[in-house]
Amino acid sequence: EVQLVESGGGLVQAGGSLRLSCAASAFTFDDYAIGWFRQAPGKEREGVSSISNSDGSTYYADSVKGRFTISSNNDKNTVYLQLNSLKPEDTGIYYCAAALLGPWRSGAVGGNQNEYDYWGQGTQVTVSS
Repeated sequence: EVQLVESGGGLVQAGGSLRLSCAASAFTFDDYAIGWFRQAPGKEREGVSSISNSDGSTYYADSVKGRFTISSNNDKNTVYLQLNSLKPEDTGIYYCAAALLGPWRSGAVGGNQNEYDYWGQGTQVTVSS
């Protein structure tokens, strides 16, 4: 059974940092792109960042460029999202998701949640002002 398990969320003050982890199991990691999404209270889920485990290409939403960094350790089947210079508007539940790559889908895939096949349960990030 495919599993994606997020960890690393928590409560942090504005300007602080967190590192989120997404541990994947039961699929060939290199065949997938992994995306991070977030959902704030009362808002729709939005794409934050993604990475292709095949070619290493990355995607960042404009709102997080220069502050968040995505990386992948293929040996550990884990993708990380480093969150720096956090703002209160970064608060939300952060989900990771996996998208199977192939001729129909390549690269980092991006922030369209409809492109993703598997989802984790999420981890809460709260940034206080």
